[in-house]
Amino acid sequence: MKVSPGRRARIALATGAGLTLALLVPGAAGAATGTPTVPTDLYNEYQPCATDPNAPLVLAGRGGVTVEGIVHHTDPTADHLTEQFRYWPVSDPSQVGTVERPWAHQGREEEGRLPELTDGLTYAWQARTVDATNGAASDWTASCYVTADDTFPDRPPTVVSPNYPEDQASQGGAPIHFDFGANGVPDVLGYQFSWTGTFSVNGADIGENGIPVYHDPFADPASTVRADGLGGGASVDLIPPSDGIGWIRELYVRSVDRALNPSETYRFRVRVKPDAPKITALSHAPVGKPITFKFTPDPGVQAAGPVTGYSIWRFGSSEPTVVPAEPSGVATTTLALQPGETLVVASTSANGWTSQRGWWRDDTDTSTTVTSAQYPIGASGDAVPGAFHFAPKTEPSQIAGYTYSFSWSDRPVAVPAGKKGELDVAWTPPHSGWYYLQVHATTKDGVQLADTSYWFGVN
Repeated sequence: MKVSPGRRARIALATGAGLTLALLVPGAAGAATGTPTVPTDLYNEYQPCATDPNAPLVLAGRGGVTVEGIVHHTDPTADHLTEQFRYWPVSDPSQVGTVERPWAHQGREEEGRLPELTDGLTYAWQARTVDATNGAASDWTASCYVTADDTFPDRPPTVVSPNYPEDQASQGGAPIHFDFGANGVPDVLGYQFSWTGTFSVNGADIGENGIPVYHDPFADPASTVRADGLGGGASVDLIPPSDGIGWIRELYVRSVDRALNPSETYRFRVRVKPDAPKITALSHAPVGKPITFKFTPDPGVQAAGPVTGYSIWRFGSSEPTVVPAEPSGVATTTLALQPGETLVVASTSANGWTSQRGWWRDDTDTSTTVTSAQYPIGASGDAVPGAFHFAPKTEPSQIAGYTYSFSWSDRPVAVPAGKKGELDVAWTPPHSGWYYLQVHATTKDGVQLADTSYWFGVN
């Protein structure tokens, strides 16, 4: 199970103040034999406790602090145990408070919740095991020390980039180098950054016997970096995400202190010059026949890091086809396209850079020319038998036939084309009104060409 600090399920805890601890009446029936022993495995906010008063663990004190330990008893069957925690500000040891966790299980982490701690004060806390059947108690553990820090960094970090100056159009292709600074905040521990504005949440895994395994909040180099010293700076090299279209990206950066209190967010705008590859059709083929394409990288991208391949998206495909590049960064491939199909292509470099996307569209007009002497397009005429002539705008020898209908309710009719790839259709309107003729040609290879719409009125 994974938890975030302050988010683990809580058990109702009894709290008190002063040195006197409320214990259950001794001598209860069924009391265990043996004696309680000192708790082990002490944690606070899922981190190991700090036993050096000169190096306390710095935590956010707002809302309280979770403390944990494993209770023990010389009688392994003892099951009516209470784990008690006492705490006090180091500057005033007379101000002792207590919390307890009843029905604590031997050999398993049990937790208490210290009330909200005063910002800036250092506290000590201890734990002990109590046998609730007879009131016997172990010794207290050695002290753990925490300092409450609820003061957030009062300034956002500084963010600069030497190779992609902020909000200036820069040549893409190389990783973006960022330098983060604490901006004068003395207790900055590190930095969080994101291209989406959403930052990672620190937490812990709960392992065997409930013992937490705390995650280093700066373990993920894709979203965090530790400062080079308390209040120091840090540097990262990043590749911006690419949706292939936009050439403006924003990096969101915030600093965090020792208690992981975040600063305000700095938004650094990266502007990248257009860097899509060039797409060239090296051959011209009949509709539906293979065409050879050449992909040439943007010169600046190629200079910054060799282009190793190209991703090609085609209509109806969710995943791209990848074509490897030659050492020069150039690649060629042969594709059979559908009429009007658009190719979308982006280059990928050895350093991880993905370019913006280039577009290539087959603009060959494959619609059908429709003419009628009796019913010109867009005009109205008397109800007489009509003749409609279909002719292709592409090579006539490719045309196998036509499919047409004269209204939305009609079932489409497929008719073979004549020797010249044309067709004459005789048709008489059944009643007055407006009619919508829709027709497309089909090639001998079975490729459906573009639809043509033709409308006319009947008096």
